[in-house]
Amino acid sequence: MTIYDLKPKFQSLLRPIVQKLYDSNVTANQVTVAAMLLSIIVGTLLLLFPYPQLFILLPFILFIRMALNAIDGMLAREHDQKSDLGAILNEIGDVISDIALYLPFILLFPHDFWLILLILVLALFTEFIGVIAQAIGASRRYDGPIGKSDRAFVFGAIGLIVSIFPQWITSYWFTLIFIFLSLLLFYTCFNRIRRALIELNAKTDDHSY
Repeated sequence: MTIYDLKPKFQSLLRPIVQKLYDSNVTANQVTVAAMLLSIIVGTLLLLFPYPQLFILLPFILFIRMALNAIDGMLAREHDQKSDLGAILNEIGDVISDIALYLPFILLFPHDFWLILLILVLALFTEFIGVIAQAIGASRRYDGPIGKSDRAFVFGAIGLIVSIFPQWITSYWFTLIFIFLSLLLFYTCFNRIRRALIELNAKTDDHSY
């Protein structure tokens, strides 16, 4: 189970907000762009001023971003705002937002530079594989164990911890967390490929009857 599995309940809480936005003529694409711009602004701030105390922003920004991502999807599906441009913006926005918000951790943990860079690359691969699965005829894969929402939770928690206890930045525990996260992301890539192929094989078997 991943945090993504809680999405239906989260969407139910957001539905009144979605309705108000729709009534105000706010579009799904506008929400998508707003989430991306928010991530870029906060990420740039943390890159320019990589003070541990400022990373207290991350849990709140990541939660807002997660809410905006859910809202744009609901506007698209439930209020007939789906579009090819929206699909492109959604995928690009997620990738740019991940880079913007997680790249500053390289300045916060310079001794774990390569590990954090590896995590960023693997995070991009997980989303790329999810899209490729859809392109070859399977569904868009969101399989875990470390999807977009799970990464947000982990980095949000790290941001909160270092903002409260900046003296822990040099702790080897963070290195172990980054190593473990990298391994989970490797498995996530493998799992999404495996699930996509299983889905495609099942469709082939169905069509053979």
